[in-house]
Amino acid sequence: MCGRYTSTSTVEQLVEVYEVDEVRTDQLALRWNVAPSQPVYAVAARRRRRDEGAVGVHRQLGTFRWGLVPSWAKDPSVGNRMINARSDSLAERPAFRAAFARRRCIIPADAFYEWQAPAPPNPGGAAPKRGKVPWAVRLRNDRPMAFAGLWEVWRDGADGGEVVRSCAVITTDANGLLAPIHSRMPVVLPATAWDQWLDPAFDDIEALAELLVPAPDEWFETFVVSSRVNAVANEGPELLEPAPPPETVDADADADADADGDRGAGVQAALFDAGAAS
Repeated sequence: MCGRYTSTSTVEQLVEVYEVDEVRTDQLALRWNVAPSQPVYAVAARRRRRDEGAVGVHRQLGTFRWGLVPSWAKDPSVGNRMINARSDSLAERPAFRAAFARRRCIIPADAFYEWQAPAPPNPGGAAPKRGKVPWAVRLRNDRPMAFAGLWEVWRDGADGGEVVRSCAVITTDANGLLAPIHSRMPVVLPATAWDQWLDPAFDDIEALAELLVPAPDEWFETFVVSSRVNAVANEGPELLEPAPPPETVDADADADADADGDRGAGVQAALFDAGAAS
């Protein structure tokens, strides 16, 4: 799953990291507690035109609402339940099928949070007193991650009505490092997969599905953070500061970031041996 993350890179930094050709957004506020339904950055692409004198895809950085709203939805509020998309059912679920085929994106994230449930008590023992423990996850190389994502456009039926561009984060099984914290994690794409993933003309569903696997353990570092991140209203860089280990953390509230995860395929070493994370 992925229910919260940080977005602390500037537009200029994102353009450099993701080799963006066109910026179609203003700078958003730096955020250490991005939550569903908020505006977020995403990199999408179109095929280059002949008059552009190049081949391949034209990458565009834009702003989308987190929580995918299918084009056929009666109301955009359905996106509140579509922040994550299970990797093993993208080709079957009506809400994600069309986007998986033609509207894939990369969602930049500088770190993300997962909540670890307390260990169950020993038989006959007392129930644990603390709540879920929030952990931060980020790349060891301090670069932004490339979440695999899907995007859609929803239009109000009325002429001149509301237009909502929205996105969802694709999730898979947790790798070995994250499994003790949570059973699921976002799909983090290596740079070598970006062109194929973003290309709207690439329609080999099986090849695309092979990209949706847990990233290697060695890419990441994890650490406990303050339970202040549980509340969407809390913001600021202090949320990403390391906190005492789980044995001494007394989380005051469970995170409200629960969302559906998935059961992706196992790690495919050959894919990740070819390039860096992002």
